[in-house]
Amino acid sequence: MLTWAPLHGSGQAAPTGAAEIPITVQDGHGAAVAGATVTDSSGKLLGHTDRTGSVTVECTHPCAVRVSASGFAAKGVQLAGAETISLEPASAAAQVTVTAYRTPLGALESPVTTRVLDRTALDASAGVTMDSQLRQLPGVELFRRSSSLVANPSSQGISLRGLGSTSASRTLVTQDDVPLNDPVGGWIHWEEQPELAIRSIELVRGGASDLYGSSAIGGVVNVISARPSSDGTELRSSYGGEGTYDDSLLIQGKRGPWGVLASGGSLGTDGYIQEAPWQRGPVDIASNVHSQNGLLVAEHDRGPLRLFVRGSGFNEARANGTPLQSNGTRIWRYAAGGDWQGPHGGTLSTRIYGSTGHFRQTFSQIANPTTLRNSESPTKFSLTPDNELGAAAHWNQPLGAGVLLVVGADSHNVRVWDREQSFGSSTTVTNLHDHQRDSALYVEAMWVRKAWTFTASGRMDWFQNYDGRELQSSASGWVPAATQPPQFDQRVFDPRLGITRKLWNHWAVSGSGFRAFRAPTPNELYRSTQVGNQLTFPNGSLLSERATGWETGLATEWRWGTIRSSYFLTQVNRPITAVTINATSSPIQLRRENLGQIESRGVAVDFELTPLRWLGVDGGYQHAHATVTRGTQDLGNWIPEVARNMATLNLRAYRPRFGTLSLQSRLSGQQFDDDANQYRLPGYFRLDAYASHDFGKRFELFTAGENLFDRQIVVAKTPTTTLAGPRVGRAGILVRLGGTGK
Repeated sequence: MLTWAPLHGSGQAAPTGAAEIPITVQDGHGAAVAGATVTDSSGKLLGHTDRTGSVTVECTHPCAVRVSASGFAAKGVQLAGAETISLEPASAAAQVTVTAYRTPLGALESPVTTRVLDRTALDASAGVTMDSQLRQLPGVELFRRSSSLVANPSSQGISLRGLGSTSASRTLVTQDDVPLNDPVGGWIHWEEQPELAIRSIELVRGGASDLYGSSAIGGVVNVISARPSSDGTELRSSYGGEGTYDDSLLIQGKRGPWGVLASGGSLGTDGYIQEAPWQRGPVDIASNVHSQNGLLVAEHDRGPLRLFVRGSGFNEARANGTPLQSNGTRIWRYAAGGDWQGPHGGTLSTRIYGSTGHFRQTFSQIANPTTLRNSESPTKFSLTPDNELGAAAHWNQPLGAGVLLVVGADSHNVRVWDREQSFGSSTTVTNLHDHQRDSALYVEAMWVRKAWTFTASGRMDWFQNYDGRELQSSASGWVPAATQPPQFDQRVFDPRLGITRKLWNHWAVSGSGFRAFRAPTPNELYRSTQVGNQLTFPNGSLLSERATGWETGLATEWRWGTIRSSYFLTQVNRPITAVTINATSSPIQLRRENLGQIESRGVAVDFELTPLRWLGVDGGYQHAHATVTRGTQDLGNWIPEVARNMATLNLRAYRPRFGTLSLQSRLSGQQFDDDANQYRLPGYFRLDAYASHDFGKRFELFTAGENLFDRQIVVAKTPTTTLAGPRVGRAGILVRLGGTGK
């Protein structure tokens, strides 16, 4: 454990208030390391070294910092005064990441592909939303190609490993053991997290239901939040084309073991008309979103015990492309917990969390939806309140040399009320209630023996859907509907095995196999949804999806970077898919069904390279052959919303004299927008850019551009063609005061 040391040569303790501390960073031969990054314990940037390897940081006691530079292993240091820090080459110490295994594994020890977007990568992204930042990674796509700035919430499911999604995600998104997938529909609210309060984002590909339960079929996205570490304030604000704005503020304070962090902001756009110009009509207006978020964290961290409480709020209003189609979301979340370091290397983490949400949406029918689009009439209004309550605990315990045991349990409860009023020849009002609960126990063991790493884990879930009822209005009042919601429970066991063999110091081969599942959401069971001219009906008889998969890989790690390649195969039995039942009606009618089986198999390559100290290159490629392999319908068809070929390439350069320049490029092949493979979406290439320059240690100016070549990118056919946003630029300022300054 790092301790507070006296000032060099003085024999006196450093002052408890804020102080400016000079740092010199050098390599093992004493040469200056320019462009090294210094961050505090929460991941906030404190500064970059200049050409002489020097930087002065401002922080308060205790001053724990992390120093990292391209080509070198990162190093944590507790500062007491002027300090010279020597960095070792990256090959001398492998990067360690806490993956979906809930255990720390190096890049060559992990049997799965893990990618991390740190604060530097997030800040240097041209996009303003989390989904656009995640798209820097190959193989990451939403249910549809639209940005969350203009997409209907019911099309914001995330897809990994070529598995696609419906409105619900086949990927689980978490924050500190708290699931962020919407409890009603499984989609993601990408504008919910204040951007300055995000320390990093981890992405793990492949099924992880053995530890995380439902929805972790394609992988896990883990949002790691910043923690209070010093006194300081940070403000980031930008404005650009289409009235796009992004404002975020973070204030934190630290007094001994007590820390408080508050962050919040607003994000939105006036948007654009998504309908293709040759199909627009008088009814079409700009799709847009205006959202606000806030977060408050208080913690007490002393010795082996850390306790915290956290609360957050989110509000957004969306226009979905016509005067009558709109929706709004409001969510309040709370969480509390503790982390305790035991006397023999064990750690215990506990969490209690909950949320209350309200989702409203209006639906309409458009006259002549594919030609004139000259009028619309309302068809339905829905108000869907929900609340969730959950608890989680897990214990990590080393058992002798090279053995680690993890035991955990969690429970997640969701209650949903859906109140709908339909319009048309007869007005009907329905009131539905549903209760879902998923309780589980899991265990994981890891054994490291010389060059071998073995992992084994398993989880038993008990999923229940119960206490459902549906009422309809009548002249005599509320009466039970003819068909009531189903009552069912399922017991699901999901194991995983992994093995890794290091070859010499720089190579490793790995393999893993898993089972995973995803339970149907209340939205899929009971609610009709509409996007464009496609109306999707629910199905109360849906069963959970069951997945079986494996992957094998080859990885290499050197001082100049890491490259990992893998072959993967995942089969999903009973996949929940929107199947077309009437292609000639208006709107086109679909129904959620359990198909026989879908399969995604292919190859993926990920790389993170530092050919020069001031230059970082990362990206990758994924080929996914994703088709329907079993069933009586759509057999042999491509899985909707999955491209066979996808690639990304990102360049980030930093020189103290000039600043930061970042380029993000994305290439995607063709895909289909429907199960029948009638609506083809062409492939596309997109290039974004970001540039910034520091003016002293407290001010930074930046500019960003998206879709620089102004490509016309088709994002959906429902069946009308909708397009991604045109070229958009924005500019902004970042101000740091106090301990968060450079």
